[in-house]
Amino acid sequence: MIFFLALRNITRNKKNSAIIALLIAVITFLFFIGNSITGKAERTVRRAYIESLTGDVVLQKAGDITMNLFGANTPIIENYFTIPVLPAHDAVMELAATEAGVAGITSQVSGSAFLDMSGLRDRALLCGVDASTYFPLFPGAILEEGRYLQSGEHGAMITVERAQKIESKTGSRPAIGTPMLLTSGGEAGFRIREVPLVGIFRYENPGHFMNEIIIIDAQTVRALNSIQVAGSVDVGEDALRLLAADPDDLFGEAFYAAGTEEQPEFSADMLWGFLSGPGAESVEEKSGGDWNFIILRLEKGRSVSAFISSLNKKISSYGVVAVNWRVADGVSAILMLLVQALYNAGVFLVGIVGVITVINIFLIAVFRRTREIGTLRAIGASDKYIRSLILSENLFLAVAAGLAGVLGGLAFLRWINSLGFYISNSLLASILGGSVLQLDFLPYVAVFSFAVAVVLGLTASVYPVEMAVRIEPMVAVRRG
Repeated sequence: MIFFLALRNITRNKKNSAIIALLIAVITFLFFIGNSITGKAERTVRRAYIESLTGDVVLQKAGDITMNLFGANTPIIENYFTIPVLPAHDAVMELAATEAGVAGITSQVSGSAFLDMSGLRDRALLCGVDASTYFPLFPGAILEEGRYLQSGEHGAMITVERAQKIESKTGSRPAIGTPMLLTSGGEAGFRIREVPLVGIFRYENPGHFMNEIIIIDAQTVRALNSIQVAGSVDVGEDALRLLAADPDDLFGEAFYAAGTEEQPEFSADMLWGFLSGPGAESVEEKSGGDWNFIILRLEKGRSVSAFISSLNKKISSYGVVAVNWRVADGVSAILMLLVQALYNAGVFLVGIVGVITVINIFLIAVFRRTREIGTLRAIGASDKYIRSLILSENLFLAVAAGLAGVLGGLAFLRWINSLGFYISNSLLASILGGSVLQLDFLPYVAVFSFAVAVVLGLTASVYPVEMAVRIEPMVAVRRG
């Protein structure tokens, strides 16, 4: 009975019903479209980093500053931040490897350096890896030329994008075996290392900055990071004189005037030896087991948040903390979450305005139906009946509007996909999974959008329903 009365009342008040349904449908449409776009970007970024770089869980040294795989997540201090060595690496590694749900595990030491290759100098992010466990963990790193880095080998792999950049700048594509000169510096000096190019690879879903990554043997990264990682460096008198000398005097006879007569004449070979030879082995031996991170991939279906919560209870005593892929990725993933939050905050504000508008329209409809509602009260209709009638009308409108908003959003997605819109911005292309815009239909976004429409309609009904219940039969008689 209430069902038919509600439908009759909706059809009798077509104008007000159409306005209410349109408002709810527009809000639902905006929510659906926005979250479909951000949801696609979220899935693309998540897949890119989990399958290629961060894994599901990353273990790092606990501290006040959260870290990504290449530095601090706080931009203000990033230039002054050195990634700390993971304490008790072996014990934590063994404990994490035996945790239920772990599908794979590896370690990484990170760094940054300047790469000189084929006459081109460029910035590089270094992933020092254990090749035997790293590549099986990341199927998203696909070999294009050469071979994968092997365990115990000194060598490096560059991305296809870097190889193309070198080719466009120099006119020749880097060949396998080409020497790669890496330079890093710190407060006490700088280090130079040379390794051969063993392979060129690409990421299946390249994310932001991933084209700058070089996969390299861990020992070379330790050597390049030794000044920062070792904590203290013993610098001899000759080394101090070399660092403090005027560059114009480095190759002059006056440089060794203060030394003994037995000291050999300064040469370019001596400079190279100081930068890349002496002390390198001792520092490497001192920090030979040093790693910055332990990276884990979990079995499909395993809850990452539950796994992290459980593991953190076991490793906290070691001064180590487990974080998810978003923290390990850093700025790009955090910004994606922020964009999604800001968009939904905007839709929420629009929703508040919509609720207020719908409330006003419902109130007007209730006041216009004073006689009808009063008559129902006069013939014995209870408060529950009146509430059920008004709520049924509003619920029907909300359901219809929600369906219209979702279907309209789905039609809009198909229309956008049919256009084959080209994305010229490389960052947006990497976030959205390709240079041609293709938006996916995400069922959970559709369900959530529909739920938002229903909640919006019911929320806007609360006050008008209470006003309808308060109408007395005598009021209807007076207005009669």
